[in-house]
Amino acid sequence: MNKKDPMVAPSLFAADFYNLSRAITICESSHVDMIHYDVMDNHFVTNISFGPKVINDIISRTCLPADLHLMITLENMEKLSPFISLPVQHITLHAETISNSIPEFLELVKKSGKTAGLSIRPDTDIKEILPFLDMIDLILLMSVEPGYSGQTFMTSSYKRLNELKNIIGNREIIIQIDGGITRENYEKALEAGADFLVIGRHFFEDGNTMDWVNKIKKYSFLK
Repeated sequence: MNKKDPMVAPSLFAADFYNLSRAITICESSHVDMIHYDVMDNHFVTNISFGPKVINDIISRTCLPADLHLMITLENMEKLSPFISLPVQHITLHAETISNSIPEFLELVKKSGKTAGLSIRPDTDIKEILPFLDMIDLILLMSVEPGYSGQTFMTSSYKRLNELKNIIGNREIIIQIDGGITRENYEKALEAGADFLVIGRHFFEDGNTMDWVNKIKKYSFLK
């Protein structure tokens, strides 16, 4: 990935589940980079979303790559198998759920040929992932508490983005931000260090998503 070219992935969890096919059509016609799938198990977060079958059914019907965000409790690596077998590009798991097995998780995902990512909640110290920087392909900073769509962006996330960008240095690690991204704050998030915007409710409620996506992709030329 060229980190000078911002990427966009709508979060499917924020779409209307009654008409997911329409949501996919909006994503495709807007020329987004990927679709973001939030997998929730009512353990790590107090919500439930969808599992491997729903994800696979959608992937088989769209040309857009899949960005998989696991908000699940991972008691053992066997629980990861159904997701590893999916034809997805990125698999990201919360560092808080596997503090003792992070290297094993990262190695398993990378061996499958996928991008291995770690996500952290807004109150998790960024320093918690420092020991794994040379193993990580992607870091997902949550700018809201994980589990629910439609929350307001935490402005403290700008400082965290900048801190993470400085810590990463020249490493080829994608910085992803997820939660409360709007037309009013996306530029500031990119300026602070984000490479990849996950956009939820505000994407599907936007009246001209193609215009917004184009503006995000052109941001690099304005810096």
